[in-house]
Amino acid sequence: MSEIIVGISDLKVSNNPDDVLITYALGSCISVAVYDPKVKVGGLLHFMLPDSTLDANKAKEKAAMFADTGIPLLFKSCYAIGAEKKRMIVKVAGGASILDDGNYFRIGQKNITAMRKIFWHNNVLIDAEDTGRNCNRTVRLELANGRCLVKSSEGTVKEL
Repeated sequence: MSEIIVGISDLKVSNNPDDVLITYALGSCISVAVYDPKVKVGGLLHFMLPDSTLDANKAKEKAAMFADTGIPLLFKSCYAIGAEKKRMIVKVAGGASILDDGNYFRIGQKNITAMRKIFWHNNVLIDAEDTGRNCNRTVRLELANGRCLVKSSEGTVKEL
């Protein structure tokens, strides 16, 4: 088994069933895991911010930083190696309110809302999720079977 690390503002895709895609330190950021079980193609995105209009130049060099540029890129990257939209299983985690006790910035909630709008506009359903609250998360996507595990700083590990 080969672990492929997905950094912050990053995405990785693979069609190798021996691969495990993993991302760490999801606070207000969101991880989108997609998987096509027929061809065993999967991808993992770790985006930070909801909208690329905040910094168009940054979006050009780092599309995975934003929901509106990273999510389409994730899906297109999976399609390029054999996945089909109608078979894709979508699981999401993150969007916490870390270091925002007064709920002033609400970046986690804004990320969740942006993600949901993008999915809604593209007729994509979320199959499972672990979002919100006030905890950090680590997400693992196993390409052999599509299993998606979320470990939280609350001490829980659950399968989405």
